Amino acid sequence: MMQFRKYQKFSIIHKFRYLKYKNKLKFCGVNVWFDNNVKFLRFTDSISIDDNVVVKEGVRILSANREAIIKIGKNTTIGYNTFIVSSKSIIIGNNCLIAPFVYIIDDNHRIKKGVNINLQDHDKAPIKIGNDVWIGAKAMILKGVTIGDGAIIAAGSIVTKNVESNAVYGGMPAKKISERKE
Repeated sequence: MMQFRKYQKFSIIHKFRYLKYKNKLKFCGVNVWFDNNVKFLRFTDSISIDDNVVVKEGVRILSANREAIIKIGKNTTIGYNTFIVSSKSIIIGNNCLIAPFVYIIDDNHRIKKGVNINLQDHDKAPIKIGNDVWIGAKAMILKGVTIGDGAIIAAGSIVTKNVESNAVYGGMPAKKISERKE
């Protein structure tokens, strides 16, 4: 599939979209496909996208402050209507598949009693997603999580703890349910 993308001809509309986003981002590699209705929000100059990435329709990528970092590795696909929100750091490796409606966020509101939640600061912790990771539809990856190389996250899972390499995790909260086999 990646080889096909490398040689496909991009339309004039796509070339316009590519140049529009390339100029907003810190780095944008070659052969990156931006579908319709993709939005990069706030501090877009801290977002890096490597070569041969596909960003599908409805994706929202938000860098919430000047210190936040978002990096998406080579040959990765970000599925329809996925949200990636960083206040600290979100690093996504190479050759990852992120299905539609996935939510990846590296912060959370504090909930101290007696103070309005909207007035409280956030707890932030980086997210690292390794290479060759598949995240199923409607999964949520929450702050402070590291997902090892080759891991699979089942659809609808909520990941709150680290995931081992080549493991299959699922559930709410996500737990190890299997391992990838040869």
